[in-house]
Amino acid sequence: MSYRWITPERLELRPHRSLPRKGFAVVILLFFALVTIPLAAMVGTALLWALLPFAMTALGALWWGLQRNYRDGEVIEVLSLEENEVSLTRTEPGGALRTWNCNRYWVRLHKHERDGPVPHYVTLSGNGREVEIGAFLSEEERQALHTDLARRLMSTG
Repeated sequence: MSYRWITPERLELRPHRSLPRKGFAVVILLFFALVTIPLAAMVGTALLWALLPFAMTALGALWWGLQRNYRDGEVIEVLSLEENEVSLTRTEPGGALRTWNCNRYWVRLHKHERDGPVPHYVTLSGNGREVEIGAFLSEEERQALHTDLARRLMSTG
């Protein structure tokens, strides 16, 4: 799961990483190898120099796209359930922090079946604001998160 309880009062959510860094290296090397096989047959011809920029541009685009995906996936959400207060802190990919706090008594948990940007969109509301939690999780994970949070918020700290 992409979320886990660090302690009974602290939840950490991270996007799922389907391609680890080792896999990134394998993909880049495999792509490079597969591109150079047909280019090797053209060594010594003018056609090699015509195709080489396109092959290297494709390799660069793949590298950039995967790196961008890793950078965008550096989101971390931390939910703290204290006895009297609930706080949610979201660390953005650039390092910016966004926080939300509310008295635990006034917190309301909502699951928007179809009204949100994703199915089973989970939000917390209170203190005049509504904040999303775990929008990057899979549909099944958001459903499990909602059930888990409902149970934990009902308990008395």
